Amino acid sequence: MDEADKTQFMNMVDVHVAIIGGGLSGLYAAFMLEQAGILDYVVLEARHSVGGRIASISAADDQPSCAVDRFDLGAAWFWPDHQPQLDRVVTSLGLERFEQFSDGEGVIERNPAVPPNRIPAGRIGMQSSMRLVGGMAALVDAVYHRLESSKVVTGLAVRRVSLVEDQIEIEGRSSTGDVKVWRASHIMLALPPRLAEASIEYSPPLPPSLSKQWRATSTWMAPHAKYIAIFDKPFWRGRGLSGDAQSSCGPLGEIHDASMEGGSGALFGFFALPASERQRHSEDALRLKCREQMVRLFGQEAAAPKKDTVKDWARDPWTSSPTDFDDGDHPFAPPASPSTGPWQGRLTGIGSEWSPRFCGYVAGAIEAATLGVTAFLKARR
Repeated sequence: MDEADKTQFMNMVDVHVAIIGGGLSGLYAAFMLEQAGILDYVVLEARHSVGGRIASISAADDQPSCAVDRFDLGAAWFWPDHQPQLDRVVTSLGLERFEQFSDGEGVIERNPAVPPNRIPAGRIGMQSSMRLVGGMAALVDAVYHRLESSKVVTGLAVRRVSLVEDQIEIEGRSSTGDVKVWRASHIMLALPPRLAEASIEYSPPLPPSLSKQWRATSTWMAPHAKYIAIFDKPFWRGRGLSGDAQSSCGPLGEIHDASMEGGSGALFGFFALPASERQRHSEDALRLKCREQMVRLFGQEAAAPKKDTVKDWARDPWTSSPTDFDDGDHPFAPPASPSTGPWQGRLTGIGSEWSPRFCGYVAGAIEAATLGVTAFLKARR
C-alpha cells in the first residue's frame, strides 16, 4: 500500500447510509432516518451551507441569520390545499405562515416608452399562495437544527462513487483539494437527476437507459434568475398597488411583493432574459436595469432600495449545467433507482425532481425524500 492509499484508508469513514446533497430533501431524509432510529448516516453537501435551491438574503448584512427579515432567492411559495404533506410538515415543525400579499391593483408594462397600465386586483396575483415567516429557509433551518450537526458535512463535493465488493465508496473533495472517503451500504442522491448523472462518476457505470433518463430531466430553477429589492417599507401598497406586475419589456418578466410580515418591504422578479443572454452582463449591470424597471412600474422610491441582489441559478455549478440554460419547464420524474445491474437496491434518487406529483417544487423534496426513505426502510425488514 503506497502513502496515498494509506492516507485515503485512514480518512475512510464507515456509515450505513450516505446522503449526497444537503438541500431540503437530503436533510429531511436524514430527519426521517433519525426518526426510524438509524443514526449511522452522513449528509455530504458541496456548498458551504445547507439548503440547496432554498436560499435567502437578509435585509441587513450584520444580521445574516435574522429569523424574520429574510427573503427567498429560490423557492418561496407553497399551497396547503394541494400539498397536504408539506403542509403537515410545516405545521409539525411549528413554523409560522402567511398568505402572499395581493391586495390592490397590478401593473402591466407592454412598451417602455408608454406608462404601464394598472389593472384590477387579482388579475396577476398569487392568491392562496402561502409563504413562511423568515422565508422558506426557515423550513430548512427547522429540519437541520433537529439533526446531529456532526453528521452534516459541508464544503465537500462528491465526484466519484465506487461499488467495491459489498460496500460503496464515496469520494468527496474539498475546494482545497483534500479528499475524504466514506463507505456505505446505500446511497441517497439528494440532488437533481441531471446533476447526479453529470457530476458524479459511477464505477461500475449506471445502466445506460437510466443515465439517459436522468440526463434528460430538466432541473427546476436551473435556467432562472431572481432579482430582489429590499426597502424600509412596502411603499407601493400606499398607492393601492399589490406589487404584482408583468412586463414584456424586461429585464424582469414577472414581479411580486416579497415583503416579510414583521420585517422590511421587498419586491422580487423573475428575469425574462434567458440564461445565455444574462451571461453577457455583470451583476451590477443587471441590478441597474432592474432598478430602472422598478421605477417605471412603481415610482421613484424604487430607485434606492436599502439592499438588492441578483441570484442567477444558471451560474450556480451545484444547481445548473449548460444543458439547463434553455430548459426551464417543470420536469417529469424519471426512475429513482436502477431496476437491474450492480447498483440495484444500493442507490436511490430523492431530490425534488424525483417526486411523482410535485416534481421540482418544495413539496416534491419532501415527497421524494419520504418515498426514498420509506422504500429503504421496507427493504431492510
